[in-house]
Amino acid sequence: VLFPGTPGVGKTTLGKELAARAGLSYVNVGDLAKEGELYEGFDEEYDCPILDEDRVIDELEDRMSEGGVIVDYHGCDFFPERWFHIVFVLRTENSCLYDRLESRGYTGKKLQDNIQCEIFQTLYEEAVLSYKKEIVHQLPSNTPEDLERNLDQILQWIEQWMKDNN
Repeated sequence: VLFPGTPGVGKTTLGKELAARAGLSYVNVGDLAKEGELYEGFDEEYDCPILDEDRVIDELEDRMSEGGVIVDYHGCDFFPERWFHIVFVLRTENSCLYDRLESRGYTGKKLQDNIQCEIFQTLYEEAVLSYKKEIVHQLPSNTPEDLERNLDQILQWIEQWMKDNN
């Protein structure tokens, strides 16, 4: 299961809770990169490290081949298509997202670019271009009720997938 989306849309909250409820393992690619120092430089403009995508793939390959993994990262176009049976792109209303990002200390260009990324559905489009369209789904992620609905829907999907493939 892949959760791409703009920072602040709730990928980590949903991913961790889903892993706990479904008995799957959870990988936050940002945390993985930090722990393994999987970077190829630093972006001064956005004040953040630049991910070394090839090293991330190498790091995850064995784990992904075992299956049962939830992956959380804002981008998705560098992950192998074979890794995922379904992709859920979380979407958040701009006013809600603005508040979440501002509370994380995002300002200026970094804040504006992330809001624009959400407005223009950039990460949804990236997912549709990277994976078969029929496995890419958008889910609203504005409220605690959305979170519960999303968890229920994804758990049902996992249950059905397990029946169909085991």
